[in-house]
Amino acid sequence: MPAKANDGKQLETVVDGVRYLRIPIKTKLVLEGDDITEVVTTFASALLRDRDVLFVTEKIVAITQGRSYPTESIIPRKLATWLSGHVARTPSGIGLGLPQTMEMALRECGTPRIVLAAAVAAVTKPFGRRGDFYRVAGPKARGIDGPTSGTIPPFNAHVVLAPERPHEVARALRAALGGNVEVLITDINDLGGNVLGSTVDRARTRTLERVLRDNPLGQGHQSTPMGIIRREQ
Repeated sequence: MPAKANDGKQLETVVDGVRYLRIPIKTKLVLEGDDITEVVTTFASALLRDRDVLFVTEKIVAITQGRSYPTESIIPRKLATWLSGHVARTPSGIGLGLPQTMEMALRECGTPRIVLAAAVAAVTKPFGRRGDFYRVAGPKARGIDGPTSGTIPPFNAHVVLAPERPHEVARALRAALGGNVEVLITDINDLGGNVLGSTVDRARTRTLERVLRDNPLGQGHQSTPMGIIRREQ
């Protein structure tokens, strides 16, 4: 069956004069208790070719690690409620602009670091700087996904944390796939994103981030939490 792009997305992109395909892979609904290696090998193995790069969204990795929490199960402290009111929300998601997501940031990153991030942002924001909160708070804070209406239930009402040990997960998946492909664990949305775990060197990882910059999988009900990057030339 020929590769097909998700609605509103492009199958092909060109980076540094090289043409790449970004092929979405449809899966079942991935739940806590699923084995990420089994999910990946079941749905991706037959589609992969030598020298392909498999990219897996951080969300399904985190879900299989038990790092997804129903919003109603999270009781935010007063500090979380106050801080969340000062965080800008973006079109790609609620980020830490919800008391429950901010509460999880405080737990994941530690209260001193989050308070420091908020203080730095309060000083630099009036000068037109954006993103200092997340730069100081770090990748664990950036990786927290809040509830969104466009997400497949039940995760439209969950807070999902960044996955643990993403580089180890990437290496384990590569080994399970036979070692003839590379693997990325990605955190990509419509505003951009980055690679959290990778089996390739830093320079190539940066190139592949550019290949995925336009979020070819989307982030709604597509049920395609992984995909293939295939160099065409």
